[in-house]
Amino acid sequence: MAHDSRPAPAPAPRPTGLAKAAAYARLAKLDIIDYYLGLILAWTLLAPAARLEPEVWAALVLLLAGEVCMVAAMTSLDDITGLRDGSDAANYGPDAPRRKLARKPLIAGTLTEREALRLAAAAAVGAALLWAAAVWAAPHQPPWAAAGLALCLFFAVQYSWGLKISYRGGQEIFLVALGVGLLVAPYGLLSGTVDAFVVVQGVLFGLGPLLFGVYSNTNDIPGDARVGRRTVAVLASARGNAAFVGAVSAAEALLIVGAALSGVAPWWFPLAMAPVVVLRAVQFTIGFRRHDILRARNLGIRVHRVSVALLAAVNLAAPVLAGGPA
Repeated sequence: MAHDSRPAPAPAPRPTGLAKAAAYARLAKLDIIDYYLGLILAWTLLAPAARLEPEVWAALVLLLAGEVCMVAAMTSLDDITGLRDGSDAANYGPDAPRRKLARKPLIAGTLTEREALRLAAAAAVGAALLWAAAVWAAPHQPPWAAAGLALCLFFAVQYSWGLKISYRGGQEIFLVALGVGLLVAPYGLLSGTVDAFVVVQGVLFGLGPLLFGVYSNTNDIPGDARVGRRTVAVLASARGNAAFVGAVSAAEALLIVGAALSGVAPWWFPLAMAPVVVLRAVQFTIGFRRHDILRARNLGIRVHRVSVALLAAVNLAAPVLAGGPA
């Protein structure tokens, strides 16, 4: 048999300069802002007179920088694990043309595993230092709020590394709990206290990432099942998974209504949040009736952002409608 004398193709050149920086930004998921939005809610929940205090703004800047570092550490470690076990290759491979491979720079070959590990370690340390500075700079330092931030960071880096929470059946609870922590703990540093309406908004805020994450999980069932990632979508039947997503969507609506009926939220709170309830029904229909899971997932991201905007508007309007200072 004749031998092919043609030289082997040269490996693709590794990116440098701005291209390398862009690859790191994709690894850190800097375009996914959804957890950072909790700081907007924490600020709008403050008494109007407290919103312009210099200590509040100093703490907010440090908290935001720390959150960016925390998410960068979490997503970098998640991508390293996805590279090692092959789940990202399955979920972002040629059989998944609607998933952008560039969002996974380790699979795309634009970054190495060692580079990702260095980013993850530096980001985790950065988050710890920045949040320590935020606690120091904040108007209040309740120990429970500082502990809440510490727990957020600890469990974030364990999401798919170390304890591997997302692989062992804890992903859905984690996504909600992280949202609660990233709203309630910063609010505690800014105000020194917490009340039931803040906790309600924390749960609603945490449900946002869950209600686009579960659609991603539904799309990723084959790859996740292959590597033993125990999400609800993997463990349940197709009907059971749809029922779970529907139940979580309904629980969000019930929480909105229940908060008003119990007096925790203003009576008009369900009216203000009605667009979210309607959009959740549309999202479920697209995902589980029309079976366009990725479109439903993308809609979920937008619904979360709409929810944050409406919650912020409620917080800004509530003192005015209650007859307090503007």
